[in-house]
Amino acid sequence: MSDPQAIWKELTLLDKPTLASLFEEKGRVEDWSQALDLPGGRIRFDWSKTHLDDAHGEAFAKLAKAMGFADKRRALFAGEVVNPTEERAAEHTAERGHGADEAVALADALHMRMRGLVEAIHAGAFGEVKHLIHVGIGGSALGPALALDALARDDAKVDVHVVSNVDGNALKAAFKACDPQTTMLAIASKTFTTIETMTNAQSVLDWMGEGGVSDPQGRVVALTANPDAALDWGVDETRILPFSDTVGGRYSVWSSIGFPVALALGWEGFAAMLEGAGAMDAHFREVDGLENLPLRAAFADLYYTHLRGSQTRAVFAYDERLRLLPDYLQQLEMESNGKRVTAEGKPVHGPTAPITWGGTGTDAQHAVFQLLHQGTHLVPVDFIASIAPGHDLDPAHHEILLMNCFAQGAALMAGKESDDEDLGGARAYPGDRPSATILCDALNPATLGALIAFHEHRTFASAVLLGINPFDQFGVELGKQIARAMEEDEGDFDASTSALLDAAGLG
Repeated sequence: MSDPQAIWKELTLLDKPTLASLFEEKGRVEDWSQALDLPGGRIRFDWSKTHLDDAHGEAFAKLAKAMGFADKRRALFAGEVVNPTEERAAEHTAERGHGADEAVALADALHMRMRGLVEAIHAGAFGEVKHLIHVGIGGSALGPALALDALARDDAKVDVHVVSNVDGNALKAAFKACDPQTTMLAIASKTFTTIETMTNAQSVLDWMGEGGVSDPQGRVVALTANPDAALDWGVDETRILPFSDTVGGRYSVWSSIGFPVALALGWEGFAAMLEGAGAMDAHFREVDGLENLPLRAAFADLYYTHLRGSQTRAVFAYDERLRLLPDYLQQLEMESNGKRVTAEGKPVHGPTAPITWGGTGTDAQHAVFQLLHQGTHLVPVDFIASIAPGHDLDPAHHEILLMNCFAQGAALMAGKESDDEDLGGARAYPGDRPSATILCDALNPATLGALIAFHEHRTFASAVLLGINPFDQFGVELGKQIARAMEEDEGDFDASTSALLDAAGLG
């Protein structure tokens, strides 16, 4: 096996071509673009406006081999331990039908349990249900919120409000939109101990009681990997929807954490989301080298962080329905790969996850694109759009939206010399700035499922190439431990923190 450090050195010595020179080569777009056919339509992935070339692609392919990518990918789908610090498998793909036989069978059984409850609610088993308040945080909220905002804006079977923040203002907004008599509560917590979630859940029960609901506990659904804790909390066993503890929070929308999505869309919509993600699983599992879409994206990500010094990556969805995608990807990518040691506990070589950020086009063009076009930071950009609009208004709306999306990528690449010498470089656009475009035929449950799974596998592939563990998240624990110490009036804090506690009347 080749030495990874030697390959990294080889990569640093390769020429760094400009985008203009790469586009002088015949077949640039065909070689660096690829489409994946899905049940809900095609998704086109265009990486031609990145600086990757054949030499870099071959070197990164060598790196993947040296880092044991094929074996680690096999281990992921086989349900082997790929999270060594917690000695766990990561079996989110089993929720989509791709994993160890036992894990897939368990996921299917739990899905059928969830389907039964969803269909019972739709059939009126709990009386009239117009609203669901879904409380969770992190992966227990971000995935459902993204899917609901993208897919359930029109004709939702149940109006769902996702509340993650322990700030009472978030709950008050949900209360204002709901009638306690026709509302159910879903509590999403892997451990069923998360303080923000359990505090919000109790406040929802109190609100229901104050609103005249005689048995608020009878309207609670628990989504958890710790069903015993939910039972102890008072949730009836028939309304506890478990999921495997080998499914991580930020990978959990495919499990019972997706209950609010299924309740809003109907089971067929949720099943289509699973099917789309499963199609991406099959591609990632079966295709090798540069033809593997998530692996190719990981090559580009590492190219810019390691070889071009980029500290961030921007994601802009030219579709209002995907406005929460940057938020979702922030957790997925930075919680997974924001690490400083390898899976063996040794210091990492070079940077790991870039800072993921972004927004929605065309709003972002009038806010942050000044920096992207003329600033001093090199920021690789992902544009994501849908050919089919999500509305029936004048087609001009969507035509303008898509033309703006494509124009931004073209402008970042081409740049433009200043047309006013008196202003020096104020009107100059340097160009040679990279972007990738992901273009869906339509945004629907299957294509959204595939998009999310694509980014999951992209994150995993980057972790393998870096030698880190993407499935633990100990970095989120310390602040929570200190907050608990404050709540229990324990601990010795620095002078600044103590002064803040006193100022807020908490000292």
